[in-house]
Amino acid sequence: MSDNKHIVFEEIYLNYFSKMKNFAKEYVLSDEDAENIVQDIFLELWEKREILGMPLNIIAYLFTAIKNRCIDLLRHKILVKEVAEKLQEEHLFTLQMKFYSLEAFDQNLFVEKDIEQIITQAIDALPEKCKAIFIKSKIEGKKQKEIAAELNISVNTIETQMSIAYKKLKLLLKDYFLIFLFLLYL
Repeated sequence: MSDNKHIVFEEIYLNYFSKMKNFAKEYVLSDEDAENIVQDIFLELWEKREILGMPLNIIAYLFTAIKNRCIDLLRHKILVKEVAEKLQEEHLFTLQMKFYSLEAFDQNLFVEKDIEQIITQAIDALPEKCKAIFIKSKIEGKKQKEIAAELNISVNTIETQMSIAYKKLKLLLKDYFLIFLFLLYL
């Protein structure tokens, strides 16, 4: 590289760095973000230093570069904020649904019907293998490895059968969702 391009770059850097940073800060509001943008622009200019020898309106070039970088950063921040707000809305909705579900839960369910009978009927409706594995796991409290050894089957089979049991119990206990959740955490 010729010394001339190095000197031109240095002059541009010294003359415009702080002005560009102040301009960027007006839009991106953060000193750190503004400085990073300007440093990126000067790095890009350094990498393309062959353009320094060409007839070029350097102020227009720098202004366009800084404007575009600020737009990119602001667009990214807006998107991140919108996604965070959407997730927060979904979380709030989930909490509200859980609240309303518990609030609306019919306490008379435990008085009117025998919960134990409802659960027993649902478990009895499971296929035999599923039922045996579910009882050993959730009622007897055995670990999957113990059940696998006892029944001479693989742990994978235990996991598959438990998944089938949960799906069937969820369907059988659809009117008793909280009871189903209780069974999950036994």
